[in-house]
Amino acid sequence: MSYNEVLAQHIREELGLFAGLVEKKMFGGIGFLVNGNMACGVHGENLIVRVGPGNHEKALAQVHVRPFDLTGRSMAGWVEVEPPGYAAENDLKDWVRQGLTFALTLPAK
Repeated sequence: MSYNEVLAQHIREELGLFAGLVEKKMFGGIGFLVNGNMACGVHGENLIVRVGPGNHEKALAQVHVRPFDLTGRSMAGWVEVEPPGYAAENDLKDWVRQGLTFALTLPAK
């Protein structure tokens, strides 16, 4: 499966040269990890964001957002945002910041 390279590039631009940032091909897409913890990524056309368990329900309440699920079992604290949910530049920035903020709360791997 291919993934949206344009979206991946926008995420790169948003994250800039953040220390500890690594890109890793995974789940048929690409993940952006900070200090070894995934913050966000791209799966097909969708944006994946690790919002954390405390923000999961709030994130799911937004339109164009669903649980991130690759195996038939959704992952708590992870959401998948469809293109209309991140099409506006500020929306994409907000999602990426949410993922980055949560990843920075985790111990480095």
